[in-house]
Amino acid sequence: MWNTVRHLRRGQVIAQAAHRVRRLYEDPARLLDEPAGEFPGCQWSPRRAFLPPMAARENDAPSITAGSLRFLGRGEDIGWPPSWSRADLPKLWLYNLHYFDYLHALDPVEARVLVDDWIRRHPPARDHVGWEPYPISLRIMNWCSVFFGTHRAAIDSDPAFRQELWSSLCRQARWLERHVETHLMGNHLLENAAALVVAGTCFAGSEASRWYGAGRKLLQAQLSEQILPDGGHFERSPMYHTRVVYLLALLANGGDEAVRELVAEPLRRAAAAMTKLTHPDGRIALLNDSAFGIYNPPDELAAYSEVPPSAGAGPFALPDTGYFGMRTGDGAYVICDAAPIGPDHQPGHAHGDMLSFELSVGGHRVVVDSGVYDYEAGPMRAYCRSTRAHNTVEVDGEDQCEFWGAFRVARRGRVREVLWSPGGDGFRLSAWHDGYRRLPGRPVHERTFEWHGDGDFVIRDTIRSDAPNRFAVRLHLDPQCGVTALTERTARIEYGGGRVLHLDARGEGRLALEDGLYCPTFGTRADTKVISWHGVAVPGRATCVTMGLGGTNVGSHMDPEATAGPAAHSH
Repeated sequence: MWNTVRHLRRGQVIAQAAHRVRRLYEDPARLLDEPAGEFPGCQWSPRRAFLPPMAARENDAPSITAGSLRFLGRGEDIGWPPSWSRADLPKLWLYNLHYFDYLHALDPVEARVLVDDWIRRHPPARDHVGWEPYPISLRIMNWCSVFFGTHRAAIDSDPAFRQELWSSLCRQARWLERHVETHLMGNHLLENAAALVVAGTCFAGSEASRWYGAGRKLLQAQLSEQILPDGGHFERSPMYHTRVVYLLALLANGGDEAVRELVAEPLRRAAAAMTKLTHPDGRIALLNDSAFGIYNPPDELAAYSEVPPSAGAGPFALPDTGYFGMRTGDGAYVICDAAPIGPDHQPGHAHGDMLSFELSVGGHRVVVDSGVYDYEAGPMRAYCRSTRAHNTVEVDGEDQCEFWGAFRVARRGRVREVLWSPGGDGFRLSAWHDGYRRLPGRPVHERTFEWHGDGDFVIRDTIRSDAPNRFAVRLHLDPQCGVTALTERTARIEYGGGRVLHLDARGEGRLALEDGLYCPTFGTRADTKVISWHGVAVPGRATCVTMGLGGTNVGSHMDPEATAGPAAHSH
């Protein structure tokens, strides 16, 4: 516990304590009993139609009105209008129900029925999940986008419902203003800020002006911290990165010139970085907490953001974020993780993937991250976060960081001495991390990635320790790949309908084949194969393993002198 909380910020600790105390006595209904007053008017002038979020594609109007909703890979008969409180469903599923992303799929009459029912049957209450700040934030933005953007004419012709809608949105914005998530921070706080800005710019009047002032101040501070100089999001999750691009594009579309100027440069940088986090198949890399299908695809977001693509062939780097890689014109792509696990005060979406990588060849994913199955504390959450589930080195069966609960991290490793050397047709990246220094022998893992002009990719691992630690190097394959002709040193990986990638390994140990799990979308898992190299560190000297992936001559790039030898410098 100490190694978890000691990284929190002082204000965050105070906010955590206050959050826990006031949950015991605070009565939302009593605090929100002040009437909202007459509808003050809408001052939005969207530049164009709002982009529907992904849940509006997964749930069409006939399914929704038939009482069937699907989130996170799980379909439920929830009723029409839905049952807003179901104790038998995971909290994240209920969160999605109360986000109202799917509202974009409905016509004005259906949307009114749904929202009117929520207002009447899910009022402010301490145990109502829809009144937590994060669902409120997304719901405010969705209701405003749909009713005062897409269906503006229908709402203006129905003043009675418009007044009901305003009264509810006013109460939600008031509650959010008092409960911004400074105890969590991270992407939650950014969503809180954006929602207050949306409510503040959508409506006229002094109260909306106050929301706008509070939201803009918070948004400006969070953009400065959360959007790194290279455009990456500081939680280092490509999935949440796409959400940030969506969020900034939504704010830019609201029509408020001051807001558009505030988000223009962060949006440009974030959209440009997003293209570097995208495989040739058009989908994101699955680093840290990332899954397909939660947020809009990168090409759609890039077009909506009106930011020209920047994903040309050649080496690329996001040095502040910590991601480096290569893209070729024939569909090869590699992304290497030399990043921090996340911000120290909010590493909830971190995985044990320091010095891991993903690889596509010929437009097909070959070496993959294991993805995310769920956010519930349990065996699958533990597996997906573990070092075992990533393409890096595991020592003594332990993780690089101490993961616990669903989102907690205690002792954590740090990547050190990142050296990036790009060339016209390749690159070299080296780094080491100290995540295993807590183990006997104080082992250190160092890794070098090399991409050669002929498309061969070489990974060289060095383990230095004062004890005979067991270690494993793993390569998780896409389920569509097959492994043939496996020996102690070589393997043939079949991918893309008969194409072949050769693996050549050298060092102290041997190759083996293990079973693994691939969870590219929430709630789904597929069996897959994992090529692993098992060995034992030799105390007092460097123990090295080199793996080459490429053509039949990949071994020519593997320096034999780098696979064994005396310890060099000590980290």
